Amino acid sequence: MKLTAALIQITSSDDMPANIAVLTNFIAQAARKGAGLICTPETSHLMTQGREKALSLTYFEADDPGLKALRGAASKHKVWLLIGSLIIKKTQDRLLNRSYVIAPDGEIAARYDKIHLFDIDLGGGESYRESALYDAGDTPSIARTSFGDIGMTICYDLRFPLLYTLLGRAGVSIITVPSAFTVPTGQAHWHTLLRTRAIETGAYILAPAQMGLHATGRETYGHSLIIDPWGEIVADAGKVPGIVLAELDLAKVAAVRQKMPSLSHAKPLSAPKVWSKDP
Repeated sequence: MKLTAALIQITSSDDMPANIAVLTNFIAQAARKGAGLICTPETSHLMTQGREKALSLTYFEADDPGLKALRGAASKHKVWLLIGSLIIKKTQDRLLNRSYVIAPDGEIAARYDKIHLFDIDLGGGESYRESALYDAGDTPSIARTSFGDIGMTICYDLRFPLLYTLLGRAGVSIITVPSAFTVPTGQAHWHTLLRTRAIETGAYILAPAQMGLHATGRETYGHSLIIDPWGEIVADAGKVPGIVLAELDLAKVAAVRQKMPSLSHAKPLSAPKVWSKDP
């Protein structure tokens, strides 16, 4: 019931071969340290901006060289691998932000397309419109593994608790939150939201993150986190690239849910009744 998990924290660029080389090197290091589950961040093998450039640098899933290389790394090192997400072509002019769980034989065990797209204005000229280029997923995903079920989410999904409640009530032991959080939102909300999702679900939260200043000019927050089912932070990668590891005691999931059975106590609710005084 124990598993060593590793989170990879990197600063991806628009150079896909260079990103793949960094990722496969860190995967090898994590495997040598005994990790049985290795997780990479959102947009692991490509971070770029601009519609035409993004479309010119991306591939359909069957042809994507990064997916092929990472599947090969999982097979070589005989590890479970969460590819936090890859930018994958859906059509010639639309993309998907897709997360994968890869089994130790290199086969794709699960896919998840990001449901909640990051369309937001942060002020100071910083704004994002993922929906201008990406299509949203519409189905939560759970990967069944040899050590338990993994609920899959991506970055902005973190702000939508219903998704996590659904995964928690489905009995997952681990929820992954690969991300590329901005610095302002990371400083304000990253640790708090992730601890909250762990507490709400009684699951381990694994949140591998992008960090630093990217070639696109975007800056991401880092602080890849491993959080236990009681909401305690057991590993924090800080603001440097590399690997952070922790041992997960998966028996703790059942123990916490027995102690605090809020998932089973949740009631279906109707729309709120609005009360007002008579005029």
